[in-house]
Amino acid sequence: MAFYEYVSEEQLTGFDMYKYSAVDSNPLSVYVMHPFWNSVVKFLPTWLAPNLITFTGFIFLVLNFLMLTFFDYDFYASAPDHVHVPSWVWIVAGLLNFIAYTLDGVDGKQARRTNSSTPLGELFDHGLDSWACVFFVVTVYSIFGRVEAGAGVGVRTLYYILWVVLFSFILSHWEKYNTGVLFLPWGYDISQVTMSLVYIVTAVVGVETWYAPIFMSFHYRDLFTIMILGCAFTVTLPMSLYNVFKAYRKNTLQCSSFYESFLPFLSPVLLFILSTLWVCLSPSDIIEKQPRVFYFMVGTAFANITCKLIVCQMSKTRCQPLSWLLLPMALVVLVILSGLAQHYETLILYIWTATVALAHIHYGVCVVHQLSGHFNIYAFSLKKPSTD
Repeated sequence: MAFYEYVSEEQLTGFDMYKYSAVDSNPLSVYVMHPFWNSVVKFLPTWLAPNLITFTGFIFLVLNFLMLTFFDYDFYASAPDHVHVPSWVWIVAGLLNFIAYTLDGVDGKQARRTNSSTPLGELFDHGLDSWACVFFVVTVYSIFGRVEAGAGVGVRTLYYILWVVLFSFILSHWEKYNTGVLFLPWGYDISQVTMSLVYIVTAVVGVETWYAPIFMSFHYRDLFTIMILGCAFTVTLPMSLYNVFKAYRKNTLQCSSFYESFLPFLSPVLLFILSTLWVCLSPSDIIEKQPRVFYFMVGTAFANITCKLIVCQMSKTRCQPLSWLLLPMALVVLVILSGLAQHYETLILYIWTATVALAHIHYGVCVVHQLSGHFNIYAFSLKKPSTD
């Protein structure tokens, strides 16, 4: 793979001066998970690189996604009168999800324990977290599945829920871009513990349990939706706005104008507009035919945009107004909506999804390679490169 230097000299200089600053005030995290992670990290060998821990956790999430893709590709398996996902799959999903969550919690502790903390470690961690959002949402969706006999969640509804999760994630990094401090969202820890438990419970009681209403016509699927929306709009968003406003009152904002402050939202909003136009005006109703692929495409494109924001946020450089990935995507959407490729829409989605995934992987590999060279470290080993 040809390496390209995506990180500019100005950004490299910013990384040299970077100091980690974060606030975690979630009671679940502070009083339960951190003590647990402090115990777990003691069992890890001191030669184990923190980035290897981070990457292993991410791979477990990808395995969950692939496993459910095999057993429930089109999200019909949990519907009545369909062959359900085997119980052991839900047990594996719950365990992998919790292990991934645990590894995400101990990687930073391992870095401090081995005196190997670097800006690359934080970028690698949060960059993979941005991609993990789509795997979390799409994998847990298989528990409820599509709307059929009143039991599931519509694929369009899930599309908008996915976007709520994605914007909730980017809010934290928008905060840091403006305040210089990463305020860790409360919803993350709660959602990870809840998802892990729900997977295990599903294995025990079966997906049929989620068909029954909780009260009158209020179903578990409604609770699932309300929890995500409620957390986003009553906790995550208000706290983000409050933290930025507090920095404004203290005159410590990193940005000089309203436009500069909200610049990180430009590319994500354009991505939302383009993908939503495709969903709403698709000649072949692509979201109904290929929801899993479409979700993955959107989540990967979002992760690419977010990673570039994290680079700017950590290096204290100006956020790029427009991600180049949006230009070919606009052309793809234009071709689809024109009706010129109506019979090839699924093929075009596959090709475009592969393009987005390869572009994002190339970006990630090149940035890790470039920063590893800049800091004279190995990304996945604590050994020091030879100075010869």
